[in-house]
Amino acid sequence: MYDEKELSLLEAEAEFESPLDNMEPLTEESEVPKPDPEEMLPLLEHPQPQQRMLAARAFCDIVDVRAMPLLIKLLTDTCPLVRVSAAYAIGRNPSPEVVEPLIERLNNDFNGYVRKGVVWALGNCRDPRCLTSLTDALKTDIPAVRLWAGSALAQMSDVGYEAVVGSMPALIETLVKDPVAAVRSNCAWAIGQLCRQLPSNVVYATAIDALIEAFAEDTDLGVREDAKSAILGVGDTRGLQMIETLEQEGWF
Repeated sequence: MYDEKELSLLEAEAEFESPLDNMEPLTEESEVPKPDPEEMLPLLEHPQPQQRMLAARAFCDIVDVRAMPLLIKLLTDTCPLVRVSAAYAIGRNPSPEVVEPLIERLNNDFNGYVRKGVVWALGNCRDPRCLTSLTDALKTDIPAVRLWAGSALAQMSDVGYEAVVGSMPALIETLVKDPVAAVRSNCAWAIGQLCRQLPSNVVYATAIDALIEAFAEDTDLGVREDAKSAILGVGDTRGLQMIETLEQEGWF
């Protein structure tokens, strides 16, 4: 669906990092006071993109409801660094009114760097409306966005049973089929998080089967270890027995 060359703002080796990992911290909390919202609010509408970006980043550190309409507006800014900074600030201060604008941005932004930040923010919203967009991103987007979509879907554990069940098919499919090991590993972790919220039913059993399969058959050692950790975290008896059996047989 998307061209992986879209991540033009990122170095190839940094593709899976946080949306703002390559930016210097705005403040050192122990040394510098937090930004003054009265100074930052006007800068959200400053004509220079650099100032808008810095102002948006300031609201990663401070909470002020007056900023939300302006941050939502910045999701459509012409500068991708402004857009991703706005998404990150919104993700730090999630609220019900930001969900639809974030979904709109995820569906329409052709910059993978921005979509990655939006996916992170959607996960932090912990809202059932995010489920379809996050599962679509997990299945169809570029690797960096798929990685973050897996983490975001793990947040559905705080939304409710239906959201957990709705997250599982995409996570299981991606764990089994995704060509990128880091994405598969993240899905194993997310499945483990969600399984803790499920009763012992068909969905739970299918998820455990997928983790066992990844532990036993994945070609990447890191994925196998993450699948094992997920099973251990859940404490599933069948999964633990399978791990013990395979290790006694010298599977690795």
